[in-house]
Amino acid sequence: MKRLVFTMMLTMTAATMLAQTFRFDEVTYMPEATTFRLFAPANSGPKVRIYQDADSRRGKVQKMTYLPAGYWQLTVKGDLKGRFYTFDIGRGECPGVFAKAVSVNGKRGYILDMKTTDPEGWSSDRRPVTKSPADLVIYEMHHRDFSIARQDARYPGKFLALTEPWAIAHLKELGINAIHILPSYDYGSVDETRLDTPQYNWGYDPVNYNVPEGSYATDPYTPETRIREFKQMVQALHQAGIRVILDVVYNHTYDIEHSNFQRTYPDYYYRVRGRGSAEVRGDENSSSAEGNLAPPHPRTPVPPIYSNGSGCGNETASEQPMMRRFMIESVKHWINEYHIDGFRFDLMGCHDIGTMNEIRKAVDEIDPTIFIYGEGWSAGACALPNERLGMKANICRMPRIAAFSDEMRDALRGPFSDDTVAGWLASSIQKKEEGTLTESLQFGIAGAIQHPQVDMTKVNYSQQPWALEPTQMIAYVSCHDDMCLVDRLRASIPSLKGDDELIRLDLLAQTAVFTSQGVPFMLSGEELLRDKKGVHNSFESPDSINRLNWANKEKYPQVFLYYRNLIALRSHHPAFRLGNADLVRKHLEFLEAPKGTVAYRLKNYAGRDDWRNIIVILNANKTEVEVSIPQGQYAVVCRDGFIDEQGLGSLKGDKAKVSPQTALIVHD
Repeated sequence: MKRLVFTMMLTMTAATMLAQTFRFDEVTYMPEATTFRLFAPANSGPKVRIYQDADSRRGKVQKMTYLPAGYWQLTVKGDLKGRFYTFDIGRGECPGVFAKAVSVNGKRGYILDMKTTDPEGWSSDRRPVTKSPADLVIYEMHHRDFSIARQDARYPGKFLALTEPWAIAHLKELGINAIHILPSYDYGSVDETRLDTPQYNWGYDPVNYNVPEGSYATDPYTPETRIREFKQMVQALHQAGIRVILDVVYNHTYDIEHSNFQRTYPDYYYRVRGRGSAEVRGDENSSSAEGNLAPPHPRTPVPPIYSNGSGCGNETASEQPMMRRFMIESVKHWINEYHIDGFRFDLMGCHDIGTMNEIRKAVDEIDPTIFIYGEGWSAGACALPNERLGMKANICRMPRIAAFSDEMRDALRGPFSDDTVAGWLASSIQKKEEGTLTESLQFGIAGAIQHPQVDMTKVNYSQQPWALEPTQMIAYVSCHDDMCLVDRLRASIPSLKGDDELIRLDLLAQTAVFTSQGVPFMLSGEELLRDKKGVHNSFESPDSINRLNWANKEKYPQVFLYYRNLIALRSHHPAFRLGNADLVRKHLEFLEAPKGTVAYRLKNYAGRDDWRNIIVILNANKTEVEVSIPQGQYAVVCRDGFIDEQGLGSLKGDKAKVSPQTALIVHD
């Protein structure tokens, strides 16, 4: 046993040291020679195959050499630019885990000089300035959804659609300053050789994490094209003052058997719950919990039992030194090569806290304003205990990393688990848990921090505040992976009468989101009263379900106008984005209000706002309500579904009347 423990300590130390020094640019190109590196088992004997083109059936095979540092290497003399390559340890060819350019469908890696993919002016590209995450207004979009049904789009469904004047004009007119693009790396569920055949997927099935997806490029067969066009997209958005946030899915792969991880280092990158009798006996050849560089060789071959915290058949082992390093280097690659401004971590609750903090540290060394947030949950039980994972409850242990507030989301519209159950927005029919819904909404308005007026015993899902600062909370009411707001309102409030009531509740919900102290987030198309025909999970639904209906901008002009003015109101007034927990506790005061109503005051020039006191009243009832407010002379800036910072009239006294299912915002 002593020898076993000593051996494990040595292997863990070796793994950590290698992770600190290994260059994850597996292919280093120079005109005179190209160097290949691979992290693979010491007894795997990997080969590199170099192909003349993507379709060549035979490639030149060369063996790699195992180095004392703990990885394999091969240097091939001559100019290999434009050639394709694969690694092979006997489990099937693949481009390795850190390919930067690939053939169609990502089957082979591609050798190139990345500088040749830079668009004109790329060296002068700069990310738009933001002083605090509280200043961000995030707009979540899928490339295809946004542009596929736009009649004047030259590049519908492509990266380049976001460089077109109509797209830039719409985003700037709306007033958002950050777009969150759904997975845009090379993913597996869309066949890039059949793009003339209807195919759709959100892209949460990673293949090559560090290469743009080919189906969003005008030519998936030419490796340089997808890279250059992705950069052109980022450049155009930056020039418009819009940051680009990338959705990253490091928590699982498309599958295990065919993944680049498994084909280069079997079982190292995945969490395994058991290995049969060898693990039970404590056999020294069974895999260690973390840091094991040697491949497992149980005495009796027993298929491993993979953990499935992702709900997709596998979960990666972020705590393994080389997986942690891979994630860090991947994030840095997207920042340095593609000028990405932020990251949304899919199922962040699958990743260990240490890795997330190391990523934050590495990003801070490049640019501390790069925003990181994620889903503070997993899709199933992970192999690591929750206290080690990036769960929402552990956000306080991950400074300057944010998480989505399902408390606020579900308080407003109802629980994720049942589309037919209404939330606070249906206060007129909601008979149960009214106090819980109101308290949960107030918790979200305060930014998920400790606030003296929020009773945590009444908040859904959380028994204690989980954010240290309000900028650690994403405020939202819907996103891609659930019913959009319109569909949810229709499903949970069957008594809705016509578009008028639907619109009132839609605008009321977003008023709560955009006047909260968290970081506001909206799903693209909601400014167009978007619906998905009632589909809850549209990850592979056709364009007819997912596309934006641009005609709605003309059909419902009051909806777009309200969204635009609401975003402008937040952007113009720092009281709504204090960005500091102490300031929120000092200036945000909740007022007594009737059932189905939330009211609060931002007092004493909060955030050095020009307005001394701002009062926000949200009324979800079907009847008018009256709320007591501090005596004063107020200017009305939001009333009856309209927003105008120049004024919509005045209010004098200590009572405010609020119309049914609307918001009232006044200031003195």
